[in-house]
Amino acid sequence: MRVTHAFLVQVAASALAVLALVALAAWAKIGRPVQPLDDARARALLAEDFPGRTLDGLWVAIDGKGALAKSGALGLVVCAIGDGFVCRQIPWAMALAASFRDGRLTVDLGDVGAPRAVIALPSWPPKDVEKTPGDKAAA
Repeated sequence: MRVTHAFLVQVAASALAVLALVALAAWAKIGRPVQPLDDARARALLAEDFPGRTLDGLWVAIDGKGALAKSGALGLVVCAIGDGFVCRQIPWAMALAASFRDGRLTVDLGDVGAPRAVIALPSWPPKDVEKTPGDKAAA
C-alpha cells in the first residue's frame, strides 16, 4: 500500500470529524445545574404530582437533592434525577424500613427511571410523626 498525500488528508479530515462528534456528544450531556430543593419547592413539586394529598410530615435533604413526605399510609419521595426532580410514592412502612447509613436514607423505588432515592437526613426514622396502624410491623 502506498501512502499518498490524498490518503493522509482523508485520514486527518476523518479524525477531525470524529473528534468534533465526540466533543459535541460530551457537550450535549452537560446538564444545567439543579437548584437545591427547599421546603417550599418540595411542597410545590408534591402538590403538582399528587394533587389533593395532605402532608403529615416533610423532611428535606440537607444537601437539597431530595425530600420525603408522609401522607397517610404513603411515603412521597422527591429525588434528583438528571437535571430535574421526580416524585414517586411508596408505602410508608417501606420508607420507615429503608436503609439509613452515614446520614443517608436509601429508598428502593423499584422504578426503571428512578431505581432508588438517596436522601441526606440527620436521623431516621422520625420521632415526631404518628405511625399509621400498618406501620407497627415495620417499626
